Amino acid sequence: MIYKIIPASLLFVFSFFSIHSFISKSENKDAIAIEKTTNPNLDDANVEMVYNHLHSNQYALPKLESFAKALKGYYSLKEKGLIKKNILTLVDFSLSSNSKRLWVIDLATNTILFQSLVAHGRNTGEEFAKSFSNSAQSFKSSLGFYATGEIYSGKHGMSLRLDGLEKGINDNARSRGVVVHGANYVSNSFIKNNKRLGRSQGCPALPEELSKEIINVIKDKSCLFIYHPSAISKFVS
Repeated sequence: MIYKIIPASLLFVFSFFSIHSFISKSENKDAIAIEKTTNPNLDDANVEMVYNHLHSNQYALPKLESFAKALKGYYSLKEKGLIKKNILTLVDFSLSSNSKRLWVIDLATNTILFQSLVAHGRNTGEEFAKSFSNSAQSFKSSLGFYATGEIYSGKHGMSLRLDGLEKGINDNARSRGVVVHGANYVSNSFIKNNKRLGRSQGCPALPEELSKEIINVIKDKSCLFIYHPSAISKFVS
């Protein structure tokens, strides 16, 4: 079966099949057709095609390497029913904390909705994230794939619970209280005064002025992926 994709959107079907792509000659040069095959993997050519058709909304694109792992994992999780929404949140912890290293992408429209600063845990590193843990009281970030949970009101106001999906890597996230929340130390002014972004107790904390908007978009079973080149995920072949 062939699924046509109009210029404003890029639709992928990924159940027990993966996809084989080709450029469809139509009235619009950007039109793309996606055909399912029996190959269970989203290959690099298809990933690069999606990447090249991202609508940036004037944001910088994530690195292809981190996006590729995020996209492959997203479709694996979608196939398994572990996530429900067409929203992918990518955090790239290979980048400096002084850069905007979080992206929220709507895969139904292939559009970047947000690009933001995001904190890592205080024992994960200074400007750069270097050490990660799944243990309670480590005050370190955990890598890998998460399903977003429910909103609640905590000490940081509106917050979003996370369920880690990778055993031994991040599956203690909920019991550790690793959540998405806003924090005043996630700001350009903090970077200016301290030469680096502020750090959390392990949470991917966001700027206060963006946190509520982002949380409302990504809540309730969307995919969040925290990337670092040192990690290997069971959801990415």
